[in-house]
Amino acid sequence: MTSPYDVAEIVRGLHAARDEWRTARNRGGETRGRELPSPQAVEALVDDLKGALFPMRLGPPELRQDTEDFYVGHTIGAALQSLLVQVRLELRHAARDMPAAQEVLEARATTLLGTFAKALPAIRRVLDTDVLAAWHGDPAARSVDEVLLCYPGVHALIHHRLAHQLYQLGLPLLARIVAEIAHGRTGIDIHPGATIGPGFFIDHGTGVVIGETAIIGERVRLYQNVTLGAKRFPVGEDGQLTKGLPRHPVVEDDVVIYAGATVLGRVTIGKGAVIGGNVWVTHDVPAGGSLSQARSSEGHGVG
Repeated sequence: MTSPYDVAEIVRGLHAARDEWRTARNRGGETRGRELPSPQAVEALVDDLKGALFPMRLGPPELRQDTEDFYVGHTIGAALQSLLVQVRLELRHAARDMPAAQEVLEARATTLLGTFAKALPAIRRVLDTDVLAAWHGDPAARSVDEVLLCYPGVHALIHHRLAHQLYQLGLPLLARIVAEIAHGRTGIDIHPGATIGPGFFIDHGTGVVIGETAIIGERVRLYQNVTLGAKRFPVGEDGQLTKGLPRHPVVEDDVVIYAGATVLGRVTIGKGAVIGGNVWVTHDVPAGGSLSQARSSEGHGVG
C-alpha cells in the first residue's frame, strides 16, 4: 500500500520552517542543546511539592502519620533537586545572548533554590488560611479535607502560591509553567505575578481570570467567571506593547465579587465592597460600596 505522505518531504519542510524562524531571530547556526525548562518535569515536581505540603491528604495513599516526616524529607529533597535542574535551564536561556560564566549561573541557581525552599513553610501556612476560607465560605463543604481534596480553587491557589514565589525570585518562565498547569486542570487562570493575600476563596472557579499586576487583599471571595483584567494596553514608540505597567485592579480586604463580574483597569475596589453578578466595572468602588447591574458603569475592552 502506497503511503499518502512522504516523511522525508515533511522533515525537509519542517527543517526549512525552523531555519526561517531562527534566521529571523538571529539564531542561525546554533548547535547547543535544549535550554528551556520542561513542562513535564515541572508538573511532576510540583505534584511532589503538593504532596510534601499536605502529606496526609495529597501524599501517597499508603502513607501513615508516623512516617510522614520521612516521606516529606525524601520528597522535598527529590523535588528540589529536580527544580534546580529547571532553574539552571531558565537562567541559561535568559543568558543565551549574554556572556555568563557557568559558575556564576550555578551559584545563582543554588541561591534561588535555597530561597524558594526556605519559603515552603510560610507557603503552607498561608494555604491553610485559603483552605479555611473555602471551608467557612461554602455551606456545601462538609470538611476541610473535602475542600483540600476536591475544590479546584484551592488547587489553583496551591499552584499560585508556589508560582508567585518563583516569579518574585526572577524565574518568570518556570512560574508561568506552574500557573498554566493549574489553568489546564482547573479552568482558573491566575498570572503568577498577581499578589494575593491570605484567606482567598474562589468558589466554583471555572473561568476566573486574574491578571499579572492585580493586587488582592485579605479574605477576598470570587465566584466563577470573574475577570480582574486590563482595560487598555499602552503601546511604546517601537509599536510594541509596554510591559510591566500596573494595569489590573486592586481589590482590598473582605471584598466579594459575584459570578460573571468583569473588573478592568487599575481601579480600586474598596474594603468590604460587594460587586454583583455580571457587572462591568471600570471605575473605583468605595469601601463598603455595593454595585449591581442596574448601577454599573459601561467600559470598553477586555483584558
